[in-house]
Amino acid sequence: MFTCRLPWWRSSATCKPWQSGRFLPGVGERGQPPSRKGINTTAGQGQQVGMREKQILGDLEMPLARRETETLFQEQPQTGNQYLEDALLRSYLKTHLPPKVLEEVNRDLERFGNRLLTKIKPLGWECELNPPVFQQYDAWGRRVDHIVTCSAWRRMKEIAAEEGLIAEAYERRYSNWSRLHQAVKLYLFSSSSGGFNCPLAMTDGAAKVIESLGIPGSLKNAFDHLTSRDPKKFWTSGQWMTERRGGSDVANGTETVARKQPDGTYRLYGFKWFTSAADSDVTLTLARVADAEGKVKQGSSGLSLFFLKVRDEEGKLNSIQVQRLKDKLGTRQMATAELWLDGAKAELISAEGRGVASISNMLNVTRIHNVIGAVASMRRMISLSREYARRRVAFGKLLKDHPLHMQTIARMEVQTRGAFLLLMEIVRLLGLVETNMASEQDQLLLRLLIPVAKLYTGKQASAVVVEAMESFGGQGYMEDTGLPVIVRDTLVLSIWEGTTNILSLDVLRSLTKSQGQVMAAFFSAVQQKLELASSTAKLEPAVKQTRDAISSLAQFTQAAGSKGAVTMELAARDFSYTLARIYAGALLIEHAARPDASSTDISAARRWCNQELCPVAAELENSSYEAEEALVDGALVYEGSPACGSRL
Repeated sequence: MFTCRLPWWRSSATCKPWQSGRFLPGVGERGQPPSRKGINTTAGQGQQVGMREKQILGDLEMPLARRETETLFQEQPQTGNQYLEDALLRSYLKTHLPPKVLEEVNRDLERFGNRLLTKIKPLGWECELNPPVFQQYDAWGRRVDHIVTCSAWRRMKEIAAEEGLIAEAYERRYSNWSRLHQAVKLYLFSSSSGGFNCPLAMTDGAAKVIESLGIPGSLKNAFDHLTSRDPKKFWTSGQWMTERRGGSDVANGTETVARKQPDGTYRLYGFKWFTSAADSDVTLTLARVADAEGKVKQGSSGLSLFFLKVRDEEGKLNSIQVQRLKDKLGTRQMATAELWLDGAKAELISAEGRGVASISNMLNVTRIHNVIGAVASMRRMISLSREYARRRVAFGKLLKDHPLHMQTIARMEVQTRGAFLLLMEIVRLLGLVETNMASEQDQLLLRLLIPVAKLYTGKQASAVVVEAMESFGGQGYMEDTGLPVIVRDTLVLSIWEGTTNILSLDVLRSLTKSQGQVMAAFFSAVQQKLELASSTAKLEPAVKQTRDAISSLAQFTQAAGSKGAVTMELAARDFSYTLARIYAGALLIEHAARPDASSTDISAARRWCNQELCPVAAELENSSYEAEEALVDGALVYEGSPACGSRL
């Protein structure tokens, strides 16, 4: 029965607490309490806990036939309006937004939070229960290649338009703060979106590319559709980059060929191995333009960027064949497909051979969306975990009264706060760049921090959501709680839009291309933030730890510069982690230095800075980046492997 498969924080009061003799947990949001029997303990009912536990134990001693009802042994968490319950988000907006903007944004976000609670979350779960289905042939044997999505998925698209989840960033009603307003709405939407946050990421990226090209006349209609608030006009975009050779190495992995037609358009021929949001209206894709003799140029300089509509005016596929839908670990709500382009009509939108350069703006935006998803998943899991701790009784008291349990959640909270402020920082910088208000330092910082934030929060999110799932005990492992869905969907975030190692190398490229200017901007920005806390005594330990880390990082960059490329490549991941930890620490300190900062703001900053802020310096002292260590790495990995000729 459909209603009984709702996860407990999205269940309705009509859901039965049992089915086929098996208990299915149910949880209502605040204001929607499910009809349940069992323990109903809140923080002010501690004295009742013992009595109710005795009642349960008494029931257990009865023969099964004598029990009148099945008893609910674990109380469900109940969360309310996400915006109103996110203290850090609200304090950040209060600190940074101009008063008039804050008033309007605050009103919009509170309204949106209520809509999420009552309307959007149930749709998100319906998307999970009804993933897309591929219908290759119709009843009469004709090939149709139809990707069937559920009504909830289609409704999500309408809601995205109504809420301006793309439009907000491009209308610029609030000037440089419009991008931040959009990002906050996406942050609130993400965990309830049923996977629709992914096509929105690519739609935003496509709109950004078109805007960066000056919105040429041929793309004006597409831009208007991609940024529309009208559900009937709103388009989503795919992003078809990955081919059979796969991965981030598009320069060597792209085989698709573009053949120019007499009318100036192109026909694309090739196999796209991984196309997210395959049900989108339009897409951007890379291909190699064939010359008059049919030859193409290899390498990144041979790639050009194309725009194409997925279907023609009659609704027929644009010379595209769907081979199959991908069977993924997570994000199952969204159709990801393998596609053959067999003469798909497309428009060249970059200069020929400038495809990779043209998608840089798109990558920046989609990577920011990746950070949004990471922080949102952490926040959602912690919200559920902390509420569960107020209700779950174990060993005679509530989980919140077990110091070790609360320490564990608090550590996750500190990680999430650092990640959230890192997200807000890159969105703030992007808003300045988009409105021509960014200084040279702002632009350099944005170039550096986007890959840093993406790689670090992707790894953070995976760790935090798994830890949070554990805080529910065995209940966290149950599919019908909905918790495993969040975990599965989070695990992609360290892979999509560049793995940790790929992005770590991208960070190094930003140093090289700027001739070290990005590091000068980084050091300057951190120092400026630390100076704001110079008069806050309680932050002195955190400030000192951060300054010591900066000093160690500066020494590393000087020492590594004389050791060659191998050293820097081996250090790339630790170096990127160092940048993330130091900068997030500085942001936490800055936030805690506000006149109206809370004691928890100060505690979060101090606890963040208690970790190793400069792991790259520590590993350099351990000689972890020497060329000899790379040989040892290989020996450790392949010992006993047939690759080494070892006998097993």
